This record gives sequence, C-alpha cells and structure tokens, in this order.
Amino acid sequence: MSWEGLGLQQGGRWLFGDPADGEGLDLHIGPRDRFALIGRNGAGKTTLLKLITGDIEADRGLRKVKPHMNIVWLEQEPDFKGFDTLMDYALSGERPPAEHEVEAIAGQLGIDMSTGAAGASGGERRRAAIARALALQPDLLLLDEPTNHLDLAAIDWLEAWLTRYKGAFIVISHDRTFLKRLTRSTLWLDRGQLRRKDVGFGGYEAWEEQVYAEEARAAEKLDAKLKIEAHWLERGVTARRKRNMGRLEKLWEMRAARAAMISPGGTAKLKLASDEDFKSKSVIVAEDISKTYDDRTVIKPFSLRIQRGDRIGIVGANGAGKTTLLKMLTKEIEPDTGSVTHAKTLAGVMIDQQRALLDPQKTVRQVLAEGGDWIDVRGHRKHVQAYLKDFLFEPSHVDAKIGTFSGGERSRLLLAREFARTSNLLVLDEPTNDLDLETLDLLQEVIADYDGTVLIVSHDRDFLDRTVTVTLGLDGSGTVDIVAGGYEDWRAKRKKRPEKSESKNSGDATKSAPPPPSPPKDPAKLSYKDQRDYEQLPDRIAELETLIAKGETALADPDLYAKDPDKFARISKSLELARREKDEAEERWLDLATLVEG
Repeated sequence: MSWEGLGLQQGGRWLFGDPADGEGLDLHIGPRDRFALIGRNGAGKTTLLKLITGDIEADRGLRKVKPHMNIVWLEQEPDFKGFDTLMDYALSGERPPAEHEVEAIAGQLGIDMSTGAAGASGGERRRAAIARALALQPDLLLLDEPTNHLDLAAIDWLEAWLTRYKGAFIVISHDRTFLKRLTRSTLWLDRGQLRRKDVGFGGYEAWEEQVYAEEARAAEKLDAKLKIEAHWLERGVTARRKRNMGRLEKLWEMRAARAAMISPGGTAKLKLASDEDFKSKSVIVAEDISKTYDDRTVIKPFSLRIQRGDRIGIVGANGAGKTTLLKMLTKEIEPDTGSVTHAKTLAGVMIDQQRALLDPQKTVRQVLAEGGDWIDVRGHRKHVQAYLKDFLFEPSHVDAKIGTFSGGERSRLLLAREFARTSNLLVLDEPTNDLDLETLDLLQEVIADYDGTVLIVSHDRDFLDRTVTVTLGLDGSGTVDIVAGGYEDWRAKRKKRPEKSESKNSGDATKSAPPPPSPPKDPAKLSYKDQRDYEQLPDRIAELETLIAKGETALADPDLYAKDPDKFARISKSLELARREKDEAEERWLDLATLVEG
C-alpha cells in the first residue's frame, strides 16, 4: 500500500502537500507495520486517516492500494444515531462482519451487544466499536484514540490482541504506555510535512528534539525570521524536556514524603512537626467510609487524610467504584458509614469528560473573557491573547467560534477556562481524553504548578505515573489500596499482595495496609539465586535489546513477507518472545535493585 505526493486543501489553504513547498506527502505501509501517528491537534492526523481509507479524496497525489485490501477505521467518535442496539451498529455497513465474530470479541471485552445504542455509556460504545472493527478482520487497521473511555482491563486486552495481530496498523493515541508497548515506527505530521522513522514511540521525543535542533542549526544561514522561529521551536522542546525532568524530581520527593506518612510506626512524625501540624494541613478527611448498592459492597470501610498539595489518582476497572469514591470524597453523595469532612476554605473546580459545556456558537473571547480583552487567572489579571498562548493557541484564534475547533482543541480550551478560576481543589475526571501529547505535557505542567489539591480519575497509566503523589487503587472487591506513587506503584503492590488479605483496610495517612517486608540493607542478604539474577540480568537485558533491534530491522524489509512468509513468521515469533523476556527481566531486576538499594 502506498500514497505518493498527497496534497489536501482545507478552508482555502493547503493542510499538507502545498505545491509551493515541493512534493506532497509520501507514505508506504508494509503488511506488518506498526505505526504511531504523532502530531498536534489540528495538524491533520484524522484527516490523513480519512485519505488512507478513501473516505475523502486528495487534491493531488496517487493512492495505490491492492484490490480487496480490507482497510478498517476505528473512529474516535463513531456515530450510533439510528441504531436500536449496539449489535445493530456493529452489523451495519456495506460489508458487515459476521455476527458470531462480533459476539466472540464482545464477550472478551465484557460488553452486551443487545444494549440500547441511545442509552449506552461511552465505554460501552467504545467496546462495541472495537468489536466491530476487529471482527471485520482488517489487513490495515486505523485506530483513532482507541483507549478513550476504556478501563485498564480493556486496554490490556486490546494491547494483547494487537500484539498477536498479523496485519498492519496506524494508531493515534495520547496514551504513551500504549504507544510504547505496541509501535515499531513513527509517522510525525508536523507543519504540513510527514516524517517517518523506523523507531517506536519510545524513541520519538529524542527524534523530535534532534529534528528541531537540526532546523535551528540550519536556520543560522537563513534570514532572521526563520532563525527566530526555528530557535523558538528547539528551545521550546528542550525547555519542556528540562521542566519535565525537574517536575519528576519534585514528584519523587513528594512521593517519598507521602510514603513515610503511609508507613506504620510513627514515621510521619519525622516529616511533620506534630500531629496537630499534620491535621492542620488536611483538606479532606474520610473516616471509615463505605458504600453499598443492591447488596454489593462497592467501597469497603476505609480512612484517608488528603493534605494540601496532594495529587491523588483514582484507578480501577469500570464498575469498580471510582466515581462513587470520588463523589464521596467531594461530598456529592453521602457514605453509608463513616464521615467526610472538608476544610472550611475548600473551593473546588470540576473538569469532566463532557465538552458540551462549550457553546459551539460562542467565540474563544466570549468563553474565556466574557467578550472582553482581559481574564482573571486565579486572582491575577491577564490579557486573553497572552493567556491563549499559555495553552498552545495562536492569539489570532481569540475571535474564532468554538464550533470550528477539533475535539482536542475544545478540551484544551475547557482546561484554559477552568484553570483560570480561583480554587484550591481541582477534580479531573478522565482529563486526557481528546488531548494530544503536547497538550498532555502542558496539563502536567499546570497540575504541577497548581497551588491546591488535585483529585484525578484516569485510565492513562503514563499520565498518572508522571502526575500523582498517591494512588487509590480499586480492584473491584471493594478494597481501596492506598499507595504512595502512581499506577505502576499500585500495580507492583497488587503483584506482591498475598492471596489472603484482610477484609478491611485503613488508609489513613498514618495507617494503611501492611507494607511489603523491609528490604535487606545489603546484597549479601539476598538468596543465592536472587544475587545471581541481580548480577547477570543487566547483561541478559542488553543481549535481548540487541536481538530485538535485529528482529525489528529484518521485519522493516517491506518485501520480506512476500519473499519468505515462513521466515517472517519465525522472526515475528522470536521478536515477541524476546520482548516478553526483556519485560520480565527488567521487572525482575528492578524488584531486586529495590531490595539491594533500599
């Protein structure tokens, strides 16, 4: 499959492939390619997918697709209007999938396809759309934000399916973990150009910084305007990387302090002057709260003190009780037992998944500044155009109507409006949906700089790992795990949990579920096998990385599958095994390093 010299006009301008800039976009897709498609909101990522499917025609260029090639597009917002049930939607189209295939995939995803389409939740619709797309048995699968509205179990299932998938795929996603685990090549749509590099998303940021640095060096020979623009791009990317590292160091310090408070034995007093000092910093105090619906215990009794400046992440499968817990902590609903107390000065702002809060007929100026030129940003007056730049908008967008913006741009504008309000509690319900990676970096910055307390419900594992100081993990049994750290810290705790656990957990900042056994102070206390693994695993990991690199290079040959399908299958299988062994080896070594280094 290939597309050569593609060019498309949109709104009277060339979105990409401007003849004045020379050649248009070129794209070749091999039978087993795994692409991450990267680009800012508005760059044309979804439009490019529509060109690939043939849903829209290019203004210039050639599209070369083999006859009977089955290209399937999983849209970001599928249209369910006119369908009575989710199954009716799944079986629609010129070439509908087999019903039994849809049912089989839906069963694995845990979705009842007889559910009414009109009343289905976002998660149910997303699962139905995935079941339909996969049941169509695509040769090329185009995925536009596939993890939106999915819980962690469904994301894990989709990752496993795509790992086994024998076709090619292109994925647009804000989920860094998803992209790192699955992609082998990157397509970067930037300022009307499509760049390709045969490196997965894990190597994208280094590549991006390298490209901007090269542009800045080249601009030294050009006129001043181009020099300034290239320098700004390179400086902006580099500065953001440095800020990210600084924020992460600060986050680790905050997690370490919070871990001491969650540990037993009075270690909290080493960090705080007194119990009274600790209590005075508390903004939300939950004492033995629980909730039961229809004889099902959603939240078992537990206690928690949330302090000023805490960033609390809430994770778990759909139906595990995340929303119930959030509503109890914010006093939107009452617990069946116990009590929730708020500090008298607590003033919250809620940012949820609903973008309908923004009237499409209003302008940006009307939404942010009530039609004026100035906006109050948490008590400080700022010009609306300057504030727009803080949220990656062009100042010229100030009088644009909301209806002309993409879903991601609307989400960014909603964030800009809500973050301007004076508050000391920020509640974010799935804030990463529809955001591009650059906006996610911005959101992490804003949260890190926020003076108050933050509660975040999210399925975005990487976002939580980069943002929160404490994770409340719900496993569906009613137990609430309280862990200092992010998603990966909760995941590690679940792996270490003994089969029999206490029925009641107490997550007060001074009381929690029993921590893992204290680590030995030196490697000599490791068992013989542990000591040997600790010393030898780094070399094995390096060997596996070399094998993986060789396998990826071999599979990058677009003619390999046609010339020798058996060899292609052998390499693919070996590559899958090597990646799995590397993941297990890294996890094993990190566990041992934690014991050794304390």
